[in-house]
Amino acid sequence: MNLQTCIPAISGPLIQDKEDEPPSYFALTNPIEVEDKTFTEPSRFSNLLFVEQSKTQHVNLVSKRQFRKFFFPQITSKEWNDWHWQIQHRIRTYTQLSQILQLSYEEQIAIKRLGTRLPLSITPYYMGLLSRDNPMQPIRRTVVPTLSEFLKMPGEAEDPLGEETQSPVHGLVHRYPDRVLLLVLDFCSTYCRYCTRSRVVGHNAIYPSKSRLEKAIEYIEKTPTIRDVLLSGGDPLTLSDDRLEWIIKKLRSIRHVEIIRLGTKIPAVLPQRVTRSLVKMLRKYHPIFMSLHFTHPDECTEESYRACAMLADAGIPLGSQTVLLKDINDDVNTMKSLMHHLLKMRVRPYYLYQCDPILGSGHFRTPVEKGLEIIHGLRGFTTGYAVPTYVIDAPEGGGKIPLMTDYVVGHDGESYILKNFEGNIYRYPDQYVSRSKMIFRDQ
Repeated sequence: MNLQTCIPAISGPLIQDKEDEPPSYFALTNPIEVEDKTFTEPSRFSNLLFVEQSKTQHVNLVSKRQFRKFFFPQITSKEWNDWHWQIQHRIRTYTQLSQILQLSYEEQIAIKRLGTRLPLSITPYYMGLLSRDNPMQPIRRTVVPTLSEFLKMPGEAEDPLGEETQSPVHGLVHRYPDRVLLLVLDFCSTYCRYCTRSRVVGHNAIYPSKSRLEKAIEYIEKTPTIRDVLLSGGDPLTLSDDRLEWIIKKLRSIRHVEIIRLGTKIPAVLPQRVTRSLVKMLRKYHPIFMSLHFTHPDECTEESYRACAMLADAGIPLGSQTVLLKDINDDVNTMKSLMHHLLKMRVRPYYLYQCDPILGSGHFRTPVEKGLEIIHGLRGFTTGYAVPTYVIDAPEGGGKIPLMTDYVVGHDGESYILKNFEGNIYRYPDQYVSRSKMIFRDQ
């Protein structure tokens, strides 16, 4: 069965000329309606299309090629590698998803009951990385809904980080004294089921109109303490080059804005978006930084390597922000493999986030002790560049709080008693000791 026949292309031009709206937004958000039909599962292809993976293995390249050949046989390589085509043909319905995956009962029920919750959206590229038969495959669990999303645990909230209370302008969060978070839009090409902003993304809650963005930029311009602006959302790289440049150019014209950062998952879920024209535009506005969202080694494909290389070659420092997720990346070997891949992609591991307590996230959250255990298993056992800072983004707008394993055992008044990565104890002489205990070296 040709999946392309049940995913109609979005009508209308991809780039719009309406002055008040970002050019690409209309094409990105038009709904795709598909008649609900029953499809014959291509079970005879299951062994050919997908190679089941352990938590630390790469996706088999042959499997990806066979995925495209079977489900999109009429699509050329040029079309497949066009990010516009990828976004236009996102998998968004139960019918489309069930044609590709053997859905478990929990997945089937969850997708049919989604309603106004976080939408389903997966790019064809990323879909090609998912296991067809195994609902417990780590990256499949991050993008395919399950019934667990409908269970509310104590302490969960729609806005656990209190962003709405720290928003002086719609879509702008001013939590720290010298930096702000500008939510450019609420659209992502692929929605993560543990998304911190699931209350707004995919629901047209943060519309990227020119008028709204101008109000946010005006606030930044009138607040001279702001030196660092992070563009996020949604994913800012889903905007067209022109509209993204319009925003960055406006910010760069403000004298007190020193650093512009972009938070994105594009290199993991839609690496085709990283084009020569994009990096050529970005390099005009240095210093530009990027925070990339990688979750599991299976996302570190040849295409992702290439996308990160293009960004790094353009002089853009890359950092990673990984969310700690239960039964997905919550063991030392998986996390170490991911961190090593990131370094090879020239992405510096930056943060390891404890999963935020959004509604329905209980099945993703690990005990805090698990995160400390992972950091302990990395520190000293691999290069320091591969060890991220483990943080909790504190509820009610408290900001990021770093968590460290207990390397300081005590202090006896003269020395710090320290424990190294192997558990051995060492004494370090404190600088401030009594002068009566000092001796000259020749004595």
